[in-house]
Amino acid sequence: MERVEAELFTDPGNGAVVRLPSRNFPGVLIQGDSLSIIRADIAEIVEACDQGDVGEAREAAAILLSNLDELLARYTAALKAHDIPIPFYQAP
Repeated sequence: MERVEAELFTDPGNGAVVRLPSRNFPGVLIQGDSLSIIRADIAEIVEACDQGDVGEAREAAAILLSNLDELLARYTAALKAHDIPIPFYQAP
């Protein structure tokens, strides 16, 4: 384990936007339990596809997409608030 200082651009907690010393751009902190939930959501989509249940797969995917959109919006808002360029293309 190595202790480092990180820059915190949002309130601490799940979805916190932080930058590690060796990185040009911040990242998003996802707690292990939340990462496990994302994985389970994707597994649910795959299972629904395997069973041919397109409606269920689409519904689960739409929820996951909405949650990721919220996280991405938090990330981009934090970068904009600190005059950091967004490191990816954003559709208008």
